[in-house]
Amino acid sequence: MQKAKPGRGQRVAEQIARDLAEIIPLEVRDPRVGLVTITGCEITPDYAHARVFFTVIGSDPVQCTAGLTAAAGMLRNKIFKKLRIHTVPTLHFVHDTSVERGFEMDRVINEAMRQTRVAESDTSKEEAE
Repeated sequence: MQKAKPGRGQRVAEQIARDLAEIIPLEVRDPRVGLVTITGCEITPDYAHARVFFTVIGSDPVQCTAGLTAAAGMLRNKIFKKLRIHTVPTLHFVHDTSVERGFEMDRVINEAMRQTRVAESDTSKEEAE
């Protein structure tokens, strides 16, 4: 029996993410699903389960997750037809909050930099007087 190549699972996960990014806007008609962006996919070593990470615009993330979960069977079938692998994983959709966290961190950093500049300019004015 031949061992699987290292990294094959990662390649399959990346292909699933690419395929879902194409399929979801065209095939999912659920009003709970807004403008979805697939941000990543993790697959178990036995290919039984895949966690699909997404962000959404124009929809509640909880409702969007419910809509995507309802469409998971149809999406899995479409992936099977495209990938042609023996085992297509069960899809589990997870809202990816890393983008929001990144924006929040950026905002905090910018605010700290602004406060530092204000403090430095106040110090400069006091020294000049």
